[in-house]
Amino acid sequence: LDLHNNLRSNYIKFKLSIKSYSVSKNILEKYLLINFGINQLNNHVVNRYFKTVNFLNVKNDKLGVDYFLKDEKNLNYDYKQAYLAWCIGGTYEQKKLSINQIKDVIDKVDLPIVLLAGDDEKAYANDIIRISKNKNITNFCGKLSINESAYLIKYSKLFLTNDTGMMHIASSFDVPIISFWGCTKPSLGFYAYQAKKSLMNIESKNSKRPCSRHGSNCRYKKEGCIKTISSNEILKNINSILD
Repeated sequence: LDLHNNLRSNYIKFKLSIKSYSVSKNILEKYLLINFGINQLNNHVVNRYFKTVNFLNVKNDKLGVDYFLKDEKNLNYDYKQAYLAWCIGGTYEQKKLSINQIKDVIDKVDLPIVLLAGDDEKAYANDIIRISKNKNITNFCGKLSINESAYLIKYSKLFLTNDTGMMHIASSFDVPIISFWGCTKPSLGFYAYQAKKSLMNIESKNSKRPCSRHGSNCRYKKEGCIKTISSNEILKNINSILD
């Protein structure tokens, strides 16, 4: 069963020389959506995966995503307090909010905030902390395992994120999610699947269609149209969830 359907997985299938089933990548549908704004996908990628295994009588239980969390007794943070978790990372610069967007929001949030991402965003997070008026920010970028990051997400009051893998982990927890979209859009089918509590997708207003499949380039701004999302809009939605 091949849920990638790319060069590497096709090479494996070729070498194995056994019967195989591959997910449809819907290349034509994605092309129409990205280039002409014609959406013939209209479903989540998870549903496309289930079509691949339909012949095995595998059914969707409609219960959403599972993430089996291990207890993190040595995590050096008071996760029992009220705080926000914010994943500031992204595969490409064009998929990330800017330092100033994040700074303008957290300046007006009266709660502790933990910043999550990989090692590449460590300096990014330090810059946010340096210029922000909010002095209750902890930079965990590059310092935690995936499980430790998941632990902080689960016990947060609200999770904010770009289009990242952590967004999908968060969908398995009883935590509200706000996600940010620019070059990629939820219409491609990769938004948080069946979020347990609530999901709010905030998209750039430049266009309703994606700029690219994976967010590596933008047709409006070199650094990504996600950076046109208003900090006031983000703050307004945070307050509507926390109030």
